[in-house]
Amino acid sequence: MRARLRTAGAVLAGLCLLAGPVACGEAGEAHRPGGPASGPPRIGVLLPDNTSRMYHFDKPLINQKIHQLCGDCRVETVSAQHDVATQQRQMDAMITKRADVLILDAVDSKSLRAPVENARRAGIHVVAYDRLVEGPVSGYVSFDGAKVGRLQAAALLRALGPKARTSQIVMMNGAETDPNSAWFKRGALSVLQGRVRIGKAYDTAEWRPEAANANMSAAISALGADHINGVYAANDGLAGGVIAALKAAKIDPLPPVTGQDAELSAIQRIVAGEQYMTVLKPFKPEAGAAATMAVMLARGQQLGAFARYHVSSPTTHGIPAVLLTPLPVTVQHIKDTVVRIGMYTVAQICTPKYASACAKAGLTR
Repeated sequence: MRARLRTAGAVLAGLCLLAGPVACGEAGEAHRPGGPASGPPRIGVLLPDNTSRMYHFDKPLINQKIHQLCGDCRVETVSAQHDVATQQRQMDAMITKRADVLILDAVDSKSLRAPVENARRAGIHVVAYDRLVEGPVSGYVSFDGAKVGRLQAAALLRALGPKARTSQIVMMNGAETDPNSAWFKRGALSVLQGRVRIGKAYDTAEWRPEAANANMSAAISALGADHINGVYAANDGLAGGVIAALKAAKIDPLPPVTGQDAELSAIQRIVAGEQYMTVLKPFKPEAGAAATMAVMLARGQQLGAFARYHVSSPTTHGIPAVLLTPLPVTVQHIKDTVVRIGMYTVAQICTPKYASACAKAGLTR
């Protein structure tokens, strides 16, 4: 990933240094005036779709936290239905309405750069949520992507055990257009390289499970069904596509497959022994941090000590950031993670199809 973590003792090298100070904005620079002069603060929340965790879990938590911190704030939430052009139009509409702050989970980090620049010119702050969008954003909230990759890779090595050094894996990485993908990949490779053989590696178009399925089928044809000992899948959607391809090839037992996002279907696959692990990114602290940032910026406050990290994108240096800690989830951790925080109930996980597997895993008695 091009975003780079900076602590107080480390100075980051930004990729856009060669472009010069005109092309590369600084997150800490003075914000241009032009936003609403009076009235209650207005905050827009732009989400990529209405089917993912972002919409069902994060949306109500963001709204709740904003109103907890700012009783008179007005919040408008929209979904782009995973369409770049739709999200660009939604950004333009909120700029026209003179919002104070936009919380943006971008469908595509590069394609939303122009609307982010338009927002800055209009005096509107943008908080990049979960995915670092290009352009002059004022703050960023997500999880430490490199750590996500390291957790996935470490879990895969544990699953392979003493045979890891003689094992061969396939890497199913995320979309090249998503800066998070490179961060996950870099973290994973820092653990995997030199410890396991990587037979094939793919960047998966638009994070689509069907693309992962096709890539995995190609890997099976190239490497042989008996020569794939594990699969690094960057998220749960890709893991689902990978596992479907492994099943179609009649590979039994299934090799360990990683994931990310703790989707309900992934948790059920873990219970059933089809997927080895996922990574939980607790949504409540992420939503709360984004809401807090938005309210602070709407009130003209500096993010200061609240955002103790800084990241850099290809266009902007020193973006104040909150980077949260992800958690690995294997079958032994389900009750103490996703169930404990209220993400899913045991009843939601343990449908009749998974009843016996849930009993075996100790989720039901």
